[in-house]
Amino acid sequence: FCTPCLQECLKPKKPVCGVCRSTLTPGSRALDLEKQIETTETTCNGCNKKMFLSKMRSHAASCSKYQNYIMEGVKAVTKEPPHNTRSFPNRFTFPCPYCSEKNFDQEGLVEHCKALHSLDAKQVVCPICASMPWGDPNYRSANFMEHLQRRHRFSYDTFVVGDYDADEDDMMAQVLMRSLRDK
Repeated sequence: FCTPCLQECLKPKKPVCGVCRSTLTPGSRALDLEKQIETTETTCNGCNKKMFLSKMRSHAASCSKYQNYIMEGVKAVTKEPPHNTRSFPNRFTFPCPYCSEKNFDQEGLVEHCKALHSLDAKQVVCPICASMPWGDPNYRSANFMEHLQRRHRFSYDTFVVGDYDADEDDMMAQVLMRSLRDK
């Protein structure tokens, strides 16, 4: 779970599990689940190395064969690129909406705005959101600095692997198929 989603589960007077919605007891750890994660062995789908589930996340982050395995799944559900690519916005560099300084990557834009514009209350269009297929190039954030902190703490590219044209339903079907095939 990401922190904001986990916090939503913990907000009610009686916190609930984010998966099954059963009541959680504050301060108590799921020791049985921790033990199961520590003792259950699995195999990397990329390099076939055996390891415990507790080590899989760090292994997957550094295993190039696993990264290739994931990319094969993404390629299987990616739409053909349109012929007219000039109409697509640049999703790699952004101008500052306050001072129009150009060529910031997402993290650079966040740092620039925090350093130089943190007290500017002017309503501006978020250039990062405006470049996304779902973005509205005319929407002005009431509080752009808060928007940056909440929405752009990470790069969307991390989650969409740079492919904004992949069909979400096809990707989900591919993930389900792979999970059945992979045990």
